[in-house]
Amino acid sequence: MEFSRRARLRQAGERRELYPHSLQFYQEPPTESISLAEFESLAVDRLRLLKVVENLGVSYVRGADTYKNKLEQELRKLKFPYKALAEDDYDARRKDHISHFILRLAYCQSEELRRWFLQQEMDLFRYRFNELTDNLRQKFLDHVNLQFEAISEDLKNEWANDLCASTPGLSMIKVKEQMFYKVGLADAVELFRARRVFIKDGFAYVPLKDIDAIVLNNYRTKLSKALALTARSLPSIQSDERLQPLLNHLSHSYVGPDYSVQKNTGKISLEQIDALAVKSFPLCMRQLHKALRENHHLRHGGRMQYGLFLKGIGLTLEQALEFWKKEFIRGKVDADKFDKGYAYSIRHSYGKEGKRTDYTPYSCMKIIMSNPPSQGDYHGCPFRHCDPELLKQKLQLYKVPLSGINQILELVKGMHYQLACQKYFEFTHDIEDIGFSLNHPNQYFAESQRLLSGGREVKKEPSHLGNSQQKSSGQESSNSTSTSSNTATDAELEGLEEYFAED
Repeated sequence: MEFSRRARLRQAGERRELYPHSLQFYQEPPTESISLAEFESLAVDRLRLLKVVENLGVSYVRGADTYKNKLEQELRKLKFPYKALAEDDYDARRKDHISHFILRLAYCQSEELRRWFLQQEMDLFRYRFNELTDNLRQKFLDHVNLQFEAISEDLKNEWANDLCASTPGLSMIKVKEQMFYKVGLADAVELFRARRVFIKDGFAYVPLKDIDAIVLNNYRTKLSKALALTARSLPSIQSDERLQPLLNHLSHSYVGPDYSVQKNTGKISLEQIDALAVKSFPLCMRQLHKALRENHHLRHGGRMQYGLFLKGIGLTLEQALEFWKKEFIRGKVDADKFDKGYAYSIRHSYGKEGKRTDYTPYSCMKIIMSNPPSQGDYHGCPFRHCDPELLKQKLQLYKVPLSGINQILELVKGMHYQLACQKYFEFTHDIEDIGFSLNHPNQYFAESQRLLSGGREVKKEPSHLGNSQQKSSGQESSNSTSTSSNTATDAELEGLEEYFAED
């Protein structure tokens, strides 16, 4: 018994030494061996968390009570460290450490991916740093070798008038409530230049509200350099046939249902599609439908994206063949050419030809990140691929109010393409809160139909960005194997593209 107890105490001590703090700068990469299944599971959970961080950052003021409460709920649900956890939270700290480095590998591959990853990690770090107690915050600063020492209450009271006069935005009452830190001038140079800090004897005395900016800037610098160094090391990772497909897929990852099996199969008639396109199609699919009706043809990228979407909303193989044939023969394709060429590719997408693979509809991330449209194409994401002026015209055509257009364009400018689509959903359905995180065109359609049929209650909450509302983190859960299946599907779609290649 005594031996077992000692072993447990020794193991607990080793764990505390490995992760002495619930927050870290991720300076040292993990060295333990893990299975590919755990590798994937950890990465998917952190990706879910960062998606929620992105949604909350746009919908709420960072640091507001609602923002903090929502983010803490997600951290608890996904079992990541939050607030000041007990010393035995080894599993949460380990998960936080390893998952960060996995996504660092996946998101160092392009400037756009690096920028997105850096922003979400910064926002997550800011929240967690500000949630630390005074004691734990000081321990963390010591842990990462930032020699910022909190000054005593006596010293703060002695210098209260100088601190108040030198720190804009702080009244005497707030000075007495705030903690102040003794910081070297080199670390507080921006505050010094802006004349926003009290200087004495070669040191800056920085309030807590500004110390987090200094710590965050330090973290940003370290993480930016680390991402650049990781990108240089990619060739050695790319030679690993087990890891590279996973890493490539994570950067385009969708972690919800794949909409490969639809309960509505056969329940939607071809006569309903025009009306459904107006009421319940996301902008990308509405654009494709309009182009198909006007031109009686879509090039292969558009046929793939729109055809799999229609399959996902419930069109049977027979309906799909009829739908595409009727439209194409109204243009330059005769019935014989359609039957010999295009019909085969449609049957192939339904798993009736070739390898008999039942292909799944494209997620938002796949549409945004792969196969950008060229001249004469109509596929892709309008929020990602359209010129802002052209996008504005489309939104005006679809009766989005000017205030809504401005909000959508602002989100597009910030590269929040899926959030822009969520905002489009809100304005076209006349609701204040979309109530879910939008990640898939077929999810957009399903939620629209549910709303229009009275199938869900729309919550109305106050907003901090015009009419923008909280995008709930309640995305339908999927287990970690979903990423593997989607990885396989991406590979299989390469074969399908060959069949769609004929224009």
